[in-house]
Amino acid sequence: MTAAARTASSPRRRRRRAGGVTLLEVLVSVAILAIIGTLIYGAFDGMSRSRAGISRISDRYHQGRGAIARISRELQAAFLSRHQPADKNITVRLTAFTGEDSSPTDRVDFTAFAHRRLLRNAHESDQCEIGYFGSRDPERDKLDLVRREAKFIDLEPTRGGVVNVLAEDIESFDVRYLDPVTGEWVDSWDSTQPAAQFERLPSQVWVTLVLNGGPGGEPIKFETKVPIAMQVPIAFGAN
Repeated sequence: MTAAARTASSPRRRRRRAGGVTLLEVLVSVAILAIIGTLIYGAFDGMSRSRAGISRISDRYHQGRGAIARISRELQAAFLSRHQPADKNITVRLTAFTGEDSSPTDRVDFTAFAHRRLLRNAHESDQCEIGYFGSRDPERDKLDLVRREAKFIDLEPTRGGVVNVLAEDIESFDVRYLDPVTGEWVDSWDSTQPAAQFERLPSQVWVTLVLNGGPGGEPIKFETKVPIAMQVPIAFGAN
């Protein structure tokens, strides 16, 4: 082959080499794309996990605040009544305020002007029985704070009605009561017993609710002091 022919064929060979890629270049490109894809996936996965964690913690705070707000609102509406028939044998209702000290959850039951009538023409008033106490969930083996409400007041102010979960997975529920006579906080209350706080209501109720599942796995504590406005039992026309 002459020098002129070699010169003429050399650019064609260079063009053929420039028009394609080698296997090594393909492997390097695939490796780079895989690394970039892994980094992008990791970033999105981390963002998704962070968002889920923040949402879960936000739900816990929302649930705790909602529970405390409802307990406070209904405790403020607690009342006692001395209205009873002259014949005690025909008594059909008993108003009360009782608080039981136990661990890890206390229990409080009371009568209150807190019922909301949801159905038109329903034969209900704003008077009801309400209770708050802990109940263990058998499916998840966790302790929940539940709310009991009976639309009608009967002779058993600590039983009956419908029970619903108010706050899930709690660590503790503590209730204390300020005695207006002694000015001291006590752990239990019973307005039905002459040896206790007969026909009396506490002037304030100190409620502490602790939920599991807070930031970093730490519990979340909610606390409030609720004043009870109606200190004297209702006795219009009673002797």
